Amino acid sequence: MFSGRAFGLLFFPFLCGALQAQSRLDSVQHLQGVEIVADRYREVIPSQRLSGAALEALNSFSVADAVRYFSGVQMKDYGGIGGLKTVDIRSMGTNHMGVFYDGIQLGNAQNGQIDLGKFSLDNIEEISLYNGQKSEIFQSAKDFGSAGTIYLRTQRPRFAGGKKTNLKAFFRTGSFDLVNPSVLWEQKLSGNIGASFNAEYIYSSGKYKFRYRKVFENGTTAWDTTAVRQNGDIHALRLEGGLNGFLEQGKWNLKTYYYDSERGIPGAIVNNVWKRSQRQWDRNFFAQGSFQKQLFSHDDLLVNLKYAEDRMRYLNPDTTLMYIDNTFRQQEVYVSAADKYSILPQWDVSLSTDYQWNTLDASLQDFVYPERNTLLAALATAFEWKRVKGQASLLGTFVYENIERGGKSGKPDNKKEYTPAVFFSYQPFSRHPFNLRAFYKRIFRMPTFNDLYYTDIGNISLRPEYTVQYNLGFQYRKEFSHAFLRNMNLRADAYYNEVTDKIIAVPKGNGQYRWMMMNIGYVEIRGIDVSGQFEYLLPYGIILQTSLNYTYQKAQDFTDPTDNKPQSGTYSGQIAYIPWHNGSAIARAIYKSWDMNYSFIYVGERYHNSSNIRENYEQPWYTHDLTLGKTFACNKVKWKLSAEVNNMLNQQYDVVLNYPMPGRNYKLIVKVEL
Repeated sequence: MFSGRAFGLLFFPFLCGALQAQSRLDSVQHLQGVEIVADRYREVIPSQRLSGAALEALNSFSVADAVRYFSGVQMKDYGGIGGLKTVDIRSMGTNHMGVFYDGIQLGNAQNGQIDLGKFSLDNIEEISLYNGQKSEIFQSAKDFGSAGTIYLRTQRPRFAGGKKTNLKAFFRTGSFDLVNPSVLWEQKLSGNIGASFNAEYIYSSGKYKFRYRKVFENGTTAWDTTAVRQNGDIHALRLEGGLNGFLEQGKWNLKTYYYDSERGIPGAIVNNVWKRSQRQWDRNFFAQGSFQKQLFSHDDLLVNLKYAEDRMRYLNPDTTLMYIDNTFRQQEVYVSAADKYSILPQWDVSLSTDYQWNTLDASLQDFVYPERNTLLAALATAFEWKRVKGQASLLGTFVYENIERGGKSGKPDNKKEYTPAVFFSYQPFSRHPFNLRAFYKRIFRMPTFNDLYYTDIGNISLRPEYTVQYNLGFQYRKEFSHAFLRNMNLRADAYYNEVTDKIIAVPKGNGQYRWMMMNIGYVEIRGIDVSGQFEYLLPYGIILQTSLNYTYQKAQDFTDPTDNKPQSGTYSGQIAYIPWHNGSAIARAIYKSWDMNYSFIYVGERYHNSSNIRENYEQPWYTHDLTLGKTFACNKVKWKLSAEVNNMLNQQYDVVLNYPMPGRNYKLIVKVEL
């Protein structure tokens, strides 16, 4: 792997040389994000969104960092720039969250987890989060198949004022020996076709100081020391290319994605072991395309295609635990077609069908080489009558698997499920932008290949994991003509979820890589999400944008009524790592060419086990982050210099037990646009 420092030294002189040029600032305009809504039914259940300049202004290094600011979301973060980062929505588990990249789902049949830390924000135009499912019926059947969804929309080339080429480059450096250049190039090929290419390199040593402290129940301190996190380095290269085109009453796009990384796995701080030696190599590739066109005046067609191949190697050279050197290769082929027909001006129906093929090869002894064929069919309808909007859908999922052991083929039991969803929105007052909303959804997720077949760990008897969701909420959104408060958006939701046959991974032995899989039975989740967004016009032309989010959750394990011992029982306990209270706040101030962004995240007390006893208690944590940026022009080139301070109060905390997070850290960013 080539040196990140060498790459940075090649890239940085270009920036330094340009900065020395004569600076002439004529005017700077701040453009607010523009949202184009193509389907009149889209806002039955609105999404939470971050887009445009507001997304860029966050102290966020990857998609995972940005998603933390949505209500109802819990993040699993194992620390550092290269650490695994996954998302859980409303306590239903990471595998119930569907992640879609330009309209097509990102898959991982091996373990079902999408590492959002692999996706940069440099070419992301918008991040949207939906509870239940996206409020559209003109979509693939996969869009109906998750308890919640995150949509990542990359930047579509736009050319203003007769331009044919756009170029945007970033260079980041700072704590952890970070070197992170990236470039986005966009080219207009014809009046209706645009191309884009995005490249990014990341190097970080991953080293940061942390405080390691243990206090006994009687209040005495067992140990209190400061150490440096080791083996958290990362080298990563990401390449993306795309073509976008418009047709008469239609559009299409093609995209390729390649990610190659080597990273250390710092591991948990346990048994007085401060440094681990495990390594992981990832190589991910996919190519996908989408075609959408209005066939007739009342009929629309959508076709999606995708091929993906993911390779991973895991090495544990530590023979005191267990020497492991395993490689995995998974493949996916995905085809989808959806058709929407307008029966009446206010009533649409759609039918979508998907086919997905997954395989997994591994170097494990006695591996079964699973192959999964999945068929999905979704029938959906949407209507609007006066001030009432509604949607309903029925998803059929049919799963067929084959395994091979010792040269002999086998066929596990096939799965067939029908899962419904119903969504409603009602505006009680014609002159006031106040809406009530509600939805019901039942969905399930299949056990992953690792859950079922991982040698000596998988459990072929695992049952699918089912969820039932109920939601009731409101939204009030209004714009004002007076000078101080320009607009506001308030919303709140109360929800109740049930998870049956929940699949969990329990550590097996001394290593964090070996697990055993089991169904734990039944979980009930009650919660409230509250959020508000406000924009103010202050004196001297200062624009202030604020966002507040709060979540209360009570997620209880009701699996075994007999497991109710006061000192160790798990019955009715809050499930692991789910806080009762968490929230976030964002404040962004814009003054002429200056931009300042403050963000705050709070995660309340929680337990790392469903046995809610003192030994399993995890303290609350919070972080304060600040960014200051300056935009200016130089010879028709637009520049932006930004400085970030993250975790300003240097709080020491763990998101996951024994995986310490970084303290105060810094980042400098240079952005160039041509």
